[in-house]
Formats: sequence, structure tokens, C-alpha cells
Amino acid sequence: MADQFDDDSHDFEDGETTLPSTMRGRDWPALRQFGVFFENRVGQLAELLRSLEAEDLRIVGMSVADSIDYAVTRLILDDYERAVEIMEQSPFKTFETDIIGVELPDSDQPFLEICTALLRGEVNLQYAYPLLYHRGGRKAIAIYVDDIDQGIQVLQDRDITLLTEGDLDEDGEFF
Repeated sequence: MADQFDDDSHDFEDGETTLPSTMRGRDWPALRQFGVFFENRVGQLAELLRSLEAEDLRIVGMSVADSIDYAVTRLILDDYERAVEIMEQSPFKTFETDIIGVELPDSDQPFLEICTALLRGEVNLQYAYPLLYHRGGRKAIAIYVDDIDQGIQVLQDRDITLLTEGDLDEDGEFF
């Protein structure tokens, strides 16, 4: 079986073979964001959302950036694998990005705590938006940083709870 894979898929330290696609899976502390690019005209966003919600996908996070002619909608969905299938069949131009889902710390200044941790780690926060996630009385945000691995490390070092794709699948309070 190992001969089916490229040489770079081997873990040479213990002799086991690991598929590259499994290296960052459902328990990796990051989320997969879909970016959808479309013409900025009436009904395009509704068509996109209809196609997703018709397949019982729950939108956990959404951000829209638009210009006169075009718009980009960033989406996080509760079932990544199913979302990939739907996006591949859709007429929309899509791309994927890793982002960090961060549970807001239980403090008087949770946003400042997150931003301070990133600043201390010299990680630039490029954008953020809220997630429709509410578990155990805690809210969460999605953040995009210039170095995701470093961002994850500095947040974990400060004991800030990060979300995984698996967290979005679990039955929980979303609204």
C-alpha cells in the first residue's frame, strides 16, 4: 500500500506512512473557510445561501466584502466535507482558506486578550468576524492571521481555547 504514495508522504522517523490529507484533520485547531467570489448583483447571495441550506448545511460564520462590481463572501459551515461536495457542484467560483476559530476567553476584555496574545507572538490579525457558536455560555470568533501555525501556537500558549472542525459537527448551541 505504501508504494501508492509519494515519497514525501512517509514519516521516516517511525517508518509509518501518513497521507498528507490526514496531517491536518478534524482535530487540528483551525477551521476551513470558503471564499465565494461572484458578481455583485441582486439575488446572488440568496442563491448561494439557498444552495447551501437546501442541503442541510448550517452556516456557522459569514462575512461579506463587496465592491461596485464584485463581492466575496467568506463562509464557515458545520460540515466541511459535505460543503466541499456542494461547492464543487455550484456555479460559483470558490477558494478555501485555513482560519482560526477562537472561543472568547472568560474575561472582562476577551478581544484585547486575544489581540495581545497575537501581538506578543508578532502575528498580524488580518480580519475577524463572529461565529454563530455558543457552547457552555461562551461565544467565538473566526480570525485570519498572516501565520496560522504561529497564531495557533501563541493562542494555545496563553490557554485560549481554539475550535476544530469537529467542534462544529457536535450537537451544541449555535444560536
